[in-house]
Amino acid sequence: MRFPAREGVRPTPDRVRETLFNWLGQDLSDATTLDPFTGSGALSLEALSRGAALAVAIDRNPEVVRALAATGEALGAAALETHRAEAHAWLARETRQFDVIFLDPPFDSTAWDVLLPAAALRLAPGGVLYAEARAAVVPAPGLELSHHDKAGQVHYHLLRRVRPD
Repeated sequence: MRFPAREGVRPTPDRVRETLFNWLGQDLSDATTLDPFTGSGALSLEALSRGAALAVAIDRNPEVVRALAATGEALGAAALETHRAEAHAWLARETRQFDVIFLDPPFDSTAWDVLLPAAALRLAPGGVLYAEARAAVVPAPGLELSHHDKAGQVHYHLLRRVRPD
């Protein structure tokens, strides 16, 4: 996969991605996924390769979005939906819910107190949210920590939506 060089784009390390998909399970048949800071699009494309019914990938850089759409087309990934948008604004106006959300903002992001609640609103019942950050994140209300690990400077988490009592 080729994508434009861009400062701050840091694809999820292979080891971390392998652990993530072990946590999620190898089969994502019929799942819908959302990647609001898609960058390289590796997580969305991996989800599609494991049977996801839809992968929505968002990035504010038009070159990145065009490159990802072209890669998806070359791979025959008809279930890849790409959008050029700012993640916060897109999350605020989107109404669909997703089974898996990949939340991997720029590494120096400190907006977790806003991002997690906004993403949690888009999470389907029984859904999971993957968060990758420089430091451990604190689950937003309505989410609970299922898994957490660290590789180098990367903290990665799998959060589950808490079922209301």
